[in-house]
Amino acid sequence: METTNNTKQTIKHLELSIQISLSGLSFSVLNRSTKEVFTHKRIQFKTPENPFRLLDHIQTLFNTEEVLKQDFAAVQVIHCNELSTLVPKALFSEDHLGDYLKFNSKILKTDFITFDVLESNDAVNVYVPYVNINNFVYDHFGSFTFKHYSTVLIESILQLEKNNKVPKLYVHIDKRHFEIVSVNNGVLQFYNTFEYNTKEDFIYYLLFTIEQLKLNPETIDLVFVGAILKHDDLYNMAYTYIRHVSFGKLNNNFTFKQQPQTQHAEFILLNSF
Repeated sequence: METTNNTKQTIKHLELSIQISLSGLSFSVLNRSTKEVFTHKRIQFKTPENPFRLLDHIQTLFNTEEVLKQDFAAVQVIHCNELSTLVPKALFSEDHLGDYLKFNSKILKTDFITFDVLESNDAVNVYVPYVNINNFVYDHFGSFTFKHYSTVLIESILQLEKNNKVPKLYVHIDKRHFEIVSVNNGVLQFYNTFEYNTKEDFIYYLLFTIEQLKLNPETIDLVFVGAILKHDDLYNMAYTYIRHVSFGKLNNNFTFKQQPQTQHAEFILLNSF
């Protein structure tokens, strides 16, 4: 989705992408002309916040980070929450956005609901963005684009797998939640997000999903992306039950002024440009 305002002049070739959630936020700045990511920062909150406190964090960020005190050629906000659902494009109607969400998400009558079109999957992602954050960014920059994080995640994986005939199970790890994306022949088979507190929670949901999808832990390729390292607790737990475990990589050819910890870290944010 996009909102526009022509009162600001864009300069240079700099693009800003901000990923926000109630658990934390991160941002990166890309020089499009050189394809260099020269700024990246991630802030993890001690405890999950509410949308009002999240706005306080965003305002503090823009008041303290010098790199954000400028205009950008493009600005994108990525909304990270569980309030989303995928709808086949053939069954989608803008008149029923709330109906799609109410079956698997707790929404309020006052919630603003919007959607992203996933061209690579012939589907529509219906979700609730953080409107107060959108309003702040609009007032700050004018024109900007926003998406749900699952839109970026799914489209990035489908782009990576578009010519691959082998079934794969991607698992995107964050601190308090993880996402499972199943693809086969370049087509999305399954997507869901799960909250977890322990490695036992994690492996339960993962193995249950594998069972429900009728996949074989001995043959399925499991690909980790996001906030996970080799021999982390989650990695070791998965490797105990699943034979083929590997790590993904970013779907771009950017260079970095400060190299990320891994090639699969900040998979959603850095694939959003």
